[in-house]
Amino acid sequence: MAGSIDAIRNAVLMGAPGEELAALELPEAMTAAFVRKDEQNMFEGLESDTKDPRKSLRVDEVELPPLGPNECLIAVMASAINFNTVWTSIFEPLPTFVFLERYGKESDLGARHDLDYHIVGSDASGVVLRTGPGVTRWRVGDEVTVHCNYVDMEAPEGHNDSMIDPNQRIWGFESNFGGMSEIAMVKANQLMPKPKHMTWEEAACLGLVSSTSYRMLVGRNGADMKQGDVVLIWGATGGLGGFACQYVLNGGGVPVGVVSSREKAGILNAIGVEHVIDRRAEGYEFWNGDEQNPKEQRRFGMKVRELAGEDPDIVFEHPGRQTFATSVFVAKKGGTIVTCASTSGYMHEYDNRYLWMHLKKIIGSHFANYKEAWEANRLAYLGKIHPILSETYPLTEIGEAAYQVHQNMHRGKIGIRVLAPSDGLGVSDPELRERHIDQMRSFRKFSE
Repeated sequence: MAGSIDAIRNAVLMGAPGEELAALELPEAMTAAFVRKDEQNMFEGLESDTKDPRKSLRVDEVELPPLGPNECLIAVMASAINFNTVWTSIFEPLPTFVFLERYGKESDLGARHDLDYHIVGSDASGVVLRTGPGVTRWRVGDEVTVHCNYVDMEAPEGHNDSMIDPNQRIWGFESNFGGMSEIAMVKANQLMPKPKHMTWEEAACLGLVSSTSYRMLVGRNGADMKQGDVVLIWGATGGLGGFACQYVLNGGGVPVGVVSSREKAGILNAIGVEHVIDRRAEGYEFWNGDEQNPKEQRRFGMKVRELAGEDPDIVFEHPGRQTFATSVFVAKKGGTIVTCASTSGYMHEYDNRYLWMHLKKIIGSHFANYKEAWEANRLAYLGKIHPILSETYPLTEIGEAAYQVHQNMHRGKIGIRVLAPSDGLGVSDPELRERHIDQMRSFRKFSE
């Protein structure tokens, strides 16, 4: 006899032990958010900013994913919106069904992912419901967060850095069965302990952007930031930038945050960032139509130097085309530009003389390996890094949440309640939360 999602939700909310959860029957179907393969051409001919995730993201019942070796089924209490969910929903830069089809050709286990729908979501917090053969570290009932590095580690290349593995994927983007579902399927090596002082929705917004920022700035595979480094951070109140500011402050660096409003500048000041550039108030125009504007790059560089006293050792890059040439220009001699995305365009142009003649370097960075994600989560667990959550929506309103991110109408992260019926649930260590509550309130200013 099939079980019910309500029974699972109630058991988790009541803090049922693992043996009780294991005894519950799993349902045959679950509610999930997904895009459909037969609708992947629905925005053909439209400009990116006019493509509307509210039209493409569906919320409906689908079958439970079949559990395989070294995998777990998670009762998802909350998830969060990332730009890759936006890209999936507008089918850019290509429909993600290409990834699922490619995965389906690799093996029988991979074929499970090649469906006519794609369940999205690369973040989650929840409780382990079932474990597959070979899983030894995790038990049913464990409270977890999920990072999105989806890799088997069979290839030798990945054992130095799993992000180099030829079969590495991003969960919920290049694989199916992501976090925007009542029950998600993950690999055991995606799991991390949920910080006990955080709510479900707070914990769910850590995985992707916090780990990405950690690798970019702190990890040896990124910029390897040291104490005293001046770090220029674009989009400093966004999901990535907000965590980047924390890692720089926490690591003894000097952040210079770039934002687009006086309000956002005030938010950064409230969390301890002294040097902030309001690019809109300053009126920077890095491009004249299709031509770059070196005069504006120099003016921007002078502003950074005026605030921090010197040129940046590291530039934290993710906007891409609109800012990349400026990032290369302003980095100090011997400095580093570390990039993980191109939300304003993938085709970058910059004056290479400022790179080679000044011995600068560009580092490409993509999410994080398990060790990096674990260390980032550990810092959150210890109360050193705090979630930046501006708003939450129920799963049924994921389209609106993705639209907000697509149009850059958000601050920090937007959370999605999946099985959690309301905000504020899931705290199992209220004393630890109370010790960190003042700092956490500072970061909640992102939502004010």
